[in-house]
Formats: sequence, structure tokens, C-alpha cells
Amino acid sequence: MTALYCVHCGKGISDADHTRCATPRSTLEPPRYCGQCARRMIVQVTPSGWTARCSRHGETTSREDSATAR
Repeated sequence: MTALYCVHCGKGISDADHTRCATPRSTLEPPRYCGQCARRMIVQVTPSGWTARCSRHGETTSREDSATAR
């Protein structure tokens, strides 16, 4: 499913300038906002990766994200 919102700032993909969100460093950071509904997610970072959970759309992990890299 295509993301409608930026996972780093929560603003609409087509509504804002995302140059600060698209840095090489940000690709290593976990998402803070759900790409489907822009809700703030609960994020847990561990030495082996991260888990982010949206109350409506479920859980995403760093392992899933790297397997489905964009």
C-alpha cells in the first residue's frame, strides 16, 4: 500500500517539502508517524532493531522494512 503521509514528519507526501525527511540519516531512523493515517506511533528501539505500532494499522518492524525497501 502506498504511503499518503511522511513517516518522519507526519505531513502529507504531496503537501509539504520533505528535503529534511529524505536525508541518508533519516533512512536509518524508525518511522514516527503512520504512513497511512499520520497518527503518531509507539516506537520501541532495541539493539537489534525497532518496532513501530499504529493503533489502527498495526505493527511494522525494521526487519519488515528492510525486506520491503522502497
